[in-house]
Amino acid sequence: MTTPQTSTPLATTAEPNIVLNVNGIEVIYNHVILVLKGVSLHVPEGKIVAILGGNGAGKTTTLRAVSNLLQGERGAVTKGTIELRGERIENLSPADLVKRGVVQVMEGRHCFAHLTIEENLLTGGYTRKSKGEVEANLEKVYNYFPRLKTRRTSQAAYTSGGEQQMCAIGRALMANPNMVLLDEPSMGLAPQIVEEVFEIVKDLNQREKVTFLLAEQNTNMALKYADYGYIMESGRVVMDGKASDLANNEDVKEFYLGVGGGERKSFKDGKSYKRRKRWLA
Repeated sequence: MTTPQTSTPLATTAEPNIVLNVNGIEVIYNHVILVLKGVSLHVPEGKIVAILGGNGAGKTTTLRAVSNLLQGERGAVTKGTIELRGERIENLSPADLVKRGVVQVMEGRHCFAHLTIEENLLTGGYTRKSKGEVEANLEKVYNYFPRLKTRRTSQAAYTSGGEQQMCAIGRALMANPNMVLLDEPSMGLAPQIVEEVFEIVKDLNQREKVTFLLAEQNTNMALKYADYGYIMESGRVVMDGKASDLANNEDVKEFYLGVGGGERKSFKDGKSYKRRKRWLA
């Protein structure tokens, strides 16, 4: 297995407004299972970028490669590079990335069940330097999520799925991030709550200038709020483009939005898919 290189500042040819560059990465689990097969994507500053695809497409692994949370699952980036503002970050710890403003909201929320909502939020503020900063961030979270302020003394275990998702996002905001990696925010939530969560994401993006890279199976909702999208299948990016263009693409409508009468189950079954496979010469 290839050992990732140490993190060193590198010159980059990317546009100045690109905050994150993922360049042809491969990820292997348990030294043998190849999960990502040359994934490349770019996230502009202040935008919402969506990674789309079904179960097993590689969305979560891509986020964990960026946040360096692979090690806990015996995974590693074995090829390619990941750059944050031109600096290689594959070898940085998750804690170091949080200090640099990159925070991940895990799939499944992962709130501390025995702690109150407010205690959960406060755990996200450990990088803040003063009590005043923590209090200011907490008030900002409550402004975006008034429901959390109402439930602040309730144990997380006794709150709804939507409240726990809001708590997980709010906990990330306590670190005052400039980029949030958001994994499956709609999972297990009622449509009305999903819409509410995405509205808050959009509001944070526009008002606080937080950049979002989100992985989502709810293609329709993600494309409604994202600026740009990448569609993944079997560990590869098979299509990317502006969210509005993807939403109007006939293949995307058929495969992911449930529009169209075809029987194809993936891009692999269509000639247009073969023409778009960027990993072929």
